[in-house]
Amino acid sequence: MQSFSDYLEIVNKAIAAVEYPAQPAHLYEPIAYTMSLGGKRLRPVLTLMACEAFGTPCEAAINQAVGLEFYHNFTLLHDDVMDKADVRRGKPTVHCRWDENTAILSGDAMLTTATIIMSKAPADKLPAVMDIFNRTAMEIYEGQQWDMDFESRNDVTVDEYIEMIRLKTSVLFGAACRLGSVIAGADEASQEALYGFAMELGLAFQLQDDYLDTYGDPATFGKEIGGDILNAKKTFMLISAYRNADKETTERLDALFAINDKSRNAEKIAGVKAIYDKLEIPRLCTEQIDSHLAKSLEWLDKVAFKGDGRKAFEAYVNMLVNRDK
Repeated sequence: MQSFSDYLEIVNKAIAAVEYPAQPAHLYEPIAYTMSLGGKRLRPVLTLMACEAFGTPCEAAINQAVGLEFYHNFTLLHDDVMDKADVRRGKPTVHCRWDENTAILSGDAMLTTATIIMSKAPADKLPAVMDIFNRTAMEIYEGQQWDMDFESRNDVTVDEYIEMIRLKTSVLFGAACRLGSVIAGADEASQEALYGFAMELGLAFQLQDDYLDTYGDPATFGKEIGGDILNAKKTFMLISAYRNADKETTERLDALFAINDKSRNAEKIAGVKAIYDKLEIPRLCTEQIDSHLAKSLEWLDKVAFKGDGRKAFEAYVNMLVNRDK
């Protein structure tokens, strides 16, 4: 098995080698711009790792890795439009640099590009590959809709939130591992176990992402801090705050979220964050993250790795635990 940086280099070279038509420029330039912004590339690296962990050269799954990364970035492009986000990876989002219509149409083209690349699989693996891809895509759309629905609800439970992020985030991690293991011809039990590992890892990742959205360093996080608060996202932290708040604190939260003046955004974020601190919500969130990380590692016991595959996946988990963006 190779290091994360080795896999990352393989992925980035493959993405850089993708050629786009010259015209119409306003369709393809936003795609090239989005893919040039980099990102953690966590999912395509998982695909390559999963392939190599069963004794097959990782390059065999490079199309599935790149296709998945194009799909992931397509979802982010559209999410930024829906969330009215101005910054992604420290740069202006597509709808800000161009406009919303361009972002929507270029996002559509990214989805089709992802599908084309994903379908470049061995004939005997193609049905399984596309089934994983299409099923995952539909689950992600379901998760995004739940996320949007939750914005207008004040009775969202932690269990509902966990199910939402399972659909919106975890299934893409799961697909990354499943695709790589399918290309490598892994046994079904190992595929299932590696999928289970990735699902728990995805939950931990999203919980950590929600934490960093409020408590991260804007210089390294790549997005504006407090975006979830400004968009009234029902994250684990907000749900837990309402669940643990007394009447006075609940009323204070309600008053803060009733603020609809952009000039008071900083006040709103600081006020909600102060309540989180008072209720020890960061500690509760960290405990949830640790719980899902522990469960993810338990799944690795059931995977029939070849060579030092388990060690590589454990290193991947440790890297994710210590991230600040």
